[in-house]
Amino acid sequence: MLEKFLTKTEFDSYEQFKKEYAVTVPDNFNFAYDVVDGWAKLDKEKKALLWCDDFGHRKSFTFYDLMLLSNKAANLFLSKGIKKGDRVMLMLKQRPETWVCFLALHKIGAVCIPATYQLTAKDIVYRCNSANVRMVLSVDDKELVDYILAALESCKTVSHYGVVGDGIPPSAFDFRAELEGMSDELERIPNENTDPMLMYFSSGTTGMPKMILHNYTYPIGHILTAKYWQRVIDGGLHLTMSDSGWAKFAWGKIYGQWICGAVIVAYDNEKFNAKNTLELISELKIDTFCAPATIFRFFIKEDLSKYDFSSIKHCCVAGEPLNAEVFNRFKEYTGLTITEGFGQSETPVLLANFEGFPIKPGSMGKPTADFDVDLVDEDGNSCEDGVVGSIVVRNLDKHYPCGLFQCYYGDDAANAKAFRKDFYDTGDMAWRDSDGYYWFEGRSDDVIKCSGYRIGPFEVESAIMTHPSVLECAVTAAPDPVRGQVVKATIVLARGFTASDELKKEIQNHVKHVTAPYKYPRIVEFVDELPKTASGKIMRKKIRNDDNA
Repeated sequence: MLEKFLTKTEFDSYEQFKKEYAVTVPDNFNFAYDVVDGWAKLDKEKKALLWCDDFGHRKSFTFYDLMLLSNKAANLFLSKGIKKGDRVMLMLKQRPETWVCFLALHKIGAVCIPATYQLTAKDIVYRCNSANVRMVLSVDDKELVDYILAALESCKTVSHYGVVGDGIPPSAFDFRAELEGMSDELERIPNENTDPMLMYFSSGTTGMPKMILHNYTYPIGHILTAKYWQRVIDGGLHLTMSDSGWAKFAWGKIYGQWICGAVIVAYDNEKFNAKNTLELISELKIDTFCAPATIFRFFIKEDLSKYDFSSIKHCCVAGEPLNAEVFNRFKEYTGLTITEGFGQSETPVLLANFEGFPIKPGSMGKPTADFDVDLVDEDGNSCEDGVVGSIVVRNLDKHYPCGLFQCYYGDDAANAKAFRKDFYDTGDMAWRDSDGYYWFEGRSDDVIKCSGYRIGPFEVESAIMTHPSVLECAVTAAPDPVRGQVVKATIVLARGFTASDELKKEIQNHVKHVTAPYKYPRIVEFVDELPKTASGKIMRKKIRNDDNA
């Protein structure tokens, strides 16, 4: 399958990977027809999806199963009047119908809008009206259904609401029941590569969520993510920890993995539980694993000697940078090296620890192939090694890489800010060392300016995390009448530790010895939990706003 898209699939070195990686994008490419149905026609028995939950339920699907089910779902959407260009919002957790609906919407040319089940009525109204959503599909969670029903009164363009599961409200249709009656035959509906295919709402860590629009070439961009960073295996089990409503699902649970022939594990858990997840990894004998940094932080607080990691050939982290302390402790307990990667909802992997060079714990690694990644200053000039700058993708006028989003839909101001000169500005800050490794500093809004110093929050957080009392922390700028801003640490303590002035001073002194003394947190606040987005990212902006209120 990979040979359809790459002129060369294996490389002897990182340098060769960077130089010789080249993508071929077929005309009128459609992931559902050309990859999923393509595998089904090659081998009816080839496994594609293993669905699991925390109650011992397991169900396996082949690519052939998914071809027939997605044809039925496509016919169901068509019967409801959903056509090419229409927007359908999915709030399906990790039910098998998630994958079926993604494929069906791709097949008919409708725009798929994944959304988390954690949205409230206000969030749903905002998304439906911003994106002109025609249909909403959700799981049968009562609280979510109630939110959707309350929201639909204010959603101007929604004409259909369907529910997957039981307890279908009178105003909704029963997706599973109606699916049964549909034909599993579907004539291919043509599309252009530039047609809109997928729209994600940003996580909203720095303001109202933006609409991130991808076209039909987007899945091919994730070959970089799946094969060369996650290193998935044809026929091997791959588990990425993500709800279906977030872009990490596109990164790790559908596109690149299926192009590579991997079997995706759908872990349909209601709420993250470290022990349950570790037990599932041991039971299923996972081959490759990817999770946000938060999950690894919780893992190392468990007794990892109770679990079997012997099947795992590769594990990686993305979503937020990984502190070196977590990296080192996880490797000590399991023998596994976590490879970090960086990217966004707007992109596939941009920076990562690829094969061909040693890992420096705490670093994001080096730039991926096909993307001209650089660091620039406020004027758009390249930064020297050691200087903090914005991470950008350059030379878009000469080469627009496969997988980079089309635009922020309906947001001229956001597009003008992101696309400057010939590059796309990610809005994330980093510096590069003399060996070409990139080191994350934070979002441009998160950098702290204290007494003339520019302090990246991640470096201070990494220092704090090496103290045994700390489970999680967020470092932000707090206003100060003399210094302008000072470093503040908001800390969640690990089990067995109690907040006190003595512990506060101990952590401050610890940071002074681990990193440059001027970076220590002058303010330390202990809390029960950190504010996070529905996707689990720490909301440093909320902490800053609360301090400025």
